[in-house]
Amino acid sequence: MSKQIKKVQFEGYTYIDGGVCAAKGFKASGTYCGIKKSEVPDGNESPFKSKNDIGMVVSDSLCSAAAVYTQNKVKGAPITVTKNNLTKTGGKARAIIVNSKNANTCNADGEQKAARMCELTAEALGIAPEEVIVASTGVIGQVLPIEPVEKAVPVLVKELSYDGNEQAATAIMTTDTVKKEIAVEFEIDGTKYHLGGMGKGSGMIHPNMATTLNFYTTDCNISSGALQAALDEIVKITYNCLSVDGDQSTNDMVCVLANAAAGGAEIMTGTHAFDVFKKALYIAMMNITKMLAKDGEGATKLLECHVTGAPDVENAIIIAKSVIRSPLLKCAMFGADANWGRILCAIGYAEADFDIGKVAVSLSSEAGKIDVCKNGAGIEFSEEEAKKVLLEDEIIIDVILGDGDAEAKAWGCDLTYDYVKINGDYRS
Repeated sequence: MSKQIKKVQFEGYTYIDGGVCAAKGFKASGTYCGIKKSEVPDGNESPFKSKNDIGMVVSDSLCSAAAVYTQNKVKGAPITVTKNNLTKTGGKARAIIVNSKNANTCNADGEQKAARMCELTAEALGIAPEEVIVASTGVIGQVLPIEPVEKAVPVLVKELSYDGNEQAATAIMTTDTVKKEIAVEFEIDGTKYHLGGMGKGSGMIHPNMATTLNFYTTDCNISSGALQAALDEIVKITYNCLSVDGDQSTNDMVCVLANAAAGGAEIMTGTHAFDVFKKALYIAMMNITKMLAKDGEGATKLLECHVTGAPDVENAIIIAKSVIRSPLLKCAMFGADANWGRILCAIGYAEADFDIGKVAVSLSSEAGKIDVCKNGAGIEFSEEEAKKVLLEDEIIIDVILGDGDAEAKAWGCDLTYDYVKINGDYRS
């Protein structure tokens, strides 16, 4: 299947290239430094030589910054260091340094290593260490070698480019099969703005923020407080509605940097401008959320559960998430089996308010749409037509509760044999 998602168009917002470099004043780079050692014997060239494992994003000026982190009680050292840095600066940052292959988690010297990554970056850029956001992803419980990082930082700084987004995006990949980037252009009061981002993640993905590593940049003029408010709101209806396998990572982080390089008036909370900005953030984060789901480990299909007719958004979210993370449903979707009873089962154990007697369910894709349940009971449908619908690589599960006007979406993927294979020998 294609790992590229089908983008939804939004009036007033245009998709553009550039990822984290789409916004004015942002450079990026990525390189291979050897954090993951070659296993090729006899001195042959490493198979990882062409795979970047460390990246950098830098703004030309100091940025407003906002971030959200995993709620796992076991947290990677980079999260602790980044949170401390943003507290010291009052929500300001200038650079991001991130490595893959090693999570720097559950290590006695983890915080020391993460802080050292900030120091190395700061020294090379001529900025303060607390102006650096640091992140790591990869295997948990393995000591992070700092020597490769020390060698890589000067290279990263030298190769910083306003077109370096792809190098950075590939540097954060672990079991990802494709890089994940997005960028949009929009306008507020005659000023054009840009917001772009990159993400990584394929497994160990489950709601309750964050989910995976994700970095966004914008040239909007917005304070750290307003940026944090926007991020907190949008993350609830994007990343927190994503589940691949039910495992919540220790290193999850989403951060946004805004450098005001496009000019324009400051975007204040409670204004029309703030709403326009939040929608841009939603479009970017929703698209990468879908990219993460479609590239789930071993996945062959992107699943989207759209709950409508809910009494409120919270109930809609709870039900959508319950459906999308059902292992039995995920298996049925892998087999293109319209086993709709598994959907009602997942709705039934959700901690939400609904009347099962009003629930309707349909399944759709580019091949068509088929109704499978009305008023909480099954209806006749063609298994042959259902099979055609479910053989596509993007499936929408519509759940209509018939009890209000609220709605929500959640995203996930099917569960396949390859998921077990990938995670059976992940460390090798």
